[in-house]
Amino acid sequence: MRALADLVSVGPATLRDFTDLGIETVSELAAEDPDDLYRRLCSLRGERIDVCCLDVFRAAVAQAQDPNLPEEQKRWWYWSRLRNGEAG
Repeated sequence: MRALADLVSVGPATLRDFTDLGIETVSELAAEDPDDLYRRLCSLRGERIDVCCLDVFRAAVAQAQDPNLPEEQKRWWYWSRLRNGEAG
């Protein structure tokens, strides 16, 4: 069984964010929308969090939903490039 800490691009800060957002398992994360997670975290913190956090959330949710996700898509910067309109 995979743990949140097993996901690529998920470090201690993101694990704290998940805890603060009430997410404890990979299956719970798989049911989440990364954009909603980002909005909720910004609201919880009372500030606009660096948008790279959204990219980390997108990478983490994608992995939670697909354990066979291509390696490149497990990296937060893949999602940054997509968000910025750059070729993946």
